[in-house]
Amino acid sequence: MDLQAYFETNNGIGVLSTADAKGTVNSAVYSRPHIMDDGTVAFIMANRLSHKNLESNPHASYLFVEQGRGYQGKRFSLTKVREEADTPLLESLRRRRYSPGEEKSMKPLYLVFFKIDQELPLVGAN
Repeated sequence: MDLQAYFETNNGIGVLSTADAKGTVNSAVYSRPHIMDDGTVAFIMANRLSHKNLESNPHASYLFVEQGRGYQGKRFSLTKVREEADTPLLESLRRRRYSPGEEKSMKPLYLVFFKIDQELPLVGAN
């Protein structure tokens, strides 16, 4: 199954993990990634710890746990390839809107693109 179809047909919870230059790890709940035409995946990020970590260490891990019984889902090893801030593309991809106060506190927003280095099932390995 291609990733676009996978994320369109499965609900669940996603966790993005990043680390700073010293290796201190941070994990945060993130929505499903946006699957781009060039095969990269993209996440919209506020200027918080996950984004800050990616400035010094481009590697990340994304874990997606499918809703339902058992341990189904996927794990991805990712490498940041580029980002853009507050662009029309970012606005077109947004799934959620916030109150004006919340919106102001999150600016700027970044659309961060990653190449997928490895894809594994949630449990075990192929």
